[in-house]
Amino acid sequence: MSPAAFPALTLVSGPEEVLADRAIATLIDQARASGADVVRLEATAYEPGALRIHASPSLFGGETCIIVRGLHEASDELQADLLSLLAAPASEVHLVVAHASGNRGKKVLDAMRKQDAVVIECPAIKSDRDKSDFVHKEFTRARRTITSEGVRALVEAVGQDVRELAAACAQLVADTEGTITDAVVDTYHGGKVEATGFRVADAVVAGRTGDALRLLRHAIGSGVDPVPIVAVLAMQLRQLIKVGAAGRGSSNQLASSLGMAPWQVDKARRSVGHWSPEGLAVAVQAVAAADAEVKGGGRDPVYAVERAVLTVTRARGIR
Repeated sequence: MSPAAFPALTLVSGPEEVLADRAIATLIDQARASGADVVRLEATAYEPGALRIHASPSLFGGETCIIVRGLHEASDELQADLLSLLAAPASEVHLVVAHASGNRGKKVLDAMRKQDAVVIECPAIKSDRDKSDFVHKEFTRARRTITSEGVRALVEAVGQDVRELAAACAQLVADTEGTITDAVVDTYHGGKVEATGFRVADAVVAGRTGDALRLLRHAIGSGVDPVPIVAVLAMQLRQLIKVGAAGRGSSNQLASSLGMAPWQVDKARRSVGHWSPEGLAVAVQAVAAADAEVKGGGRDPVYAVERAVLTVTRARGIR
C-alpha cells in the first residue's frame, strides 16, 4: 500500500457523522483495494489489549488497516493502547482514529498530530448556511446542477437532519435529469412537515392572510403539529430583524456574519422593507405568546396559532 495513497496515520476529526462516515468508508475502500485487512474497533466496546493483538504482524504477512471510532468516548485502557502503538508504530499497520469533540483522548490527538497524521475535518453542519453549502457540494460532487431556489427549497423541506438531507440529495440525483429547480424539489419533498411550515410562514410574512389561513388549516387537517409552524414563523421574523439591522453589504458578507445562507438574506431583504419596527415588535410578541400556548401553556393550540397568523399579517401594515 503506497503511503501516498493511504497514510500510516489518519485522524477523522469533528462531530458531523455523515462526513465522518464518508471519510472512513473512503479509507476502507482504499485499504481493501490495496489488499489490506480491515479491522474495526468501537471505543465503547473496547477490550483491553485488542489493539495490540490486531497490530501484531501476521504469519502470512500483509498490511492491516485499524479503524478506531469514538476516541472522544475512549476508556483509559484504549487510550493507553493507542499511545503505546503510536510510540512504536508498525510499518505494516495503518491507523485511522475518529474523534468527534471534547478533551477526552487529547494525548492521543496530540501524539497523532506530532507524527504528522493526515487530518480529515468533519465540522458540524448546523446553520442554514452550512446546510446550503452542503447541498451545493453534494450536487457538485455528483456533477449535477441545482439552482439557488432549489437549494432553498430542499433545505426548507428536509434540512433539520443532515443525514436525511444527504439522502434527499442522492435521491434527486438518481431520480431526475438536468438542472434541479425548486419545482423539482417540491415534487419530491413538498408535502413534508418542514415544507408546510415554511409555506405558512412565507404567506404570513408577506401579509397574505387568506393564503396563510388556508395553508395553516390544510396543514393542521393533514396532522401537522402547530409547534413547528410557530417555530418557523419565529425564525423568519428573527431573520427579518437581523437583516434589517445589518445595514448594507453583499448577501454573502451578511450571511457569514449573521449565520444565515445568502438566499435567506436575499429573501429577508425582499420582505423587510414592507415592515416597520413597530409592526415587527407586535409580530414578535404575538408569536412568542403563541409559542408558549402551543407548547402546553394554552387550552387550544390550533386557535393559538390561528390568532398569531391573523395578528402577524395585520402587523405588517402597521406604520
